[in-house]
Amino acid sequence: MGDVGLREVKNPSALFLNEGGERAAGAAVFAGIEGSRPVLVEFQALVAPSAYGTPRRAVVGWDSGRLAMVLAVLEARCGLGFGDKDVYLNVAGGLRITEPAADLAAAAALASSALDVALPQDCVVFGELSLSGEVRPVSRMETRLKEAAKLGFGRALGPLAGLPEGGGALPVAGVARLTDAVRRIGDEIWTSLT
Repeated sequence: MGDVGLREVKNPSALFLNEGGERAAGAAVFAGIEGSRPVLVEFQALVAPSAYGTPRRAVVGWDSGRLAMVLAVLEARCGLGFGDKDVYLNVAGGLRITEPAADLAAAAALASSALDVALPQDCVVFGELSLSGEVRPVSRMETRLKEAAKLGFGRALGPLAGLPEGGGALPVAGVARLTDAVRRIGDEIWTSLT
């Protein structure tokens, strides 16, 4: 909406992405599906020492129950401790994300903040997490990858199972377990996507 009325939004993903500068630690771009349309959204996480006896858990734009589950999986399966830390998670742009495919993006943002290591600027993330730490395939993976490629992203971090035949629109660092994804983030192993 502008001063002369409604205008077409040619690229809705641009509304939800940080276009300037390098990606900060604690940020992960999620390749999602909103209705029938692919959209890229930035998840922002901050993990900080708690100043009080009971750590805070604050989330905007995502389900607080899923945040609690992702934190539990990161602690139990990956050895990252959040018990004495405040955790803040935000979906940029005010969008509300409800699909389970955002689990891996939220986990990547949280791990990135906890380890103080930024994800690559040209990487998108998607995948559903199970309680065992398995990264499960999600629907319309090729659509997500095509949208990311169209917006200039060069690679993706996603589920190993269900990858498109022939590799898809982007090279995907396929991970079977959340520990593999956290290891990639912590070790900054991004040159090889196989």
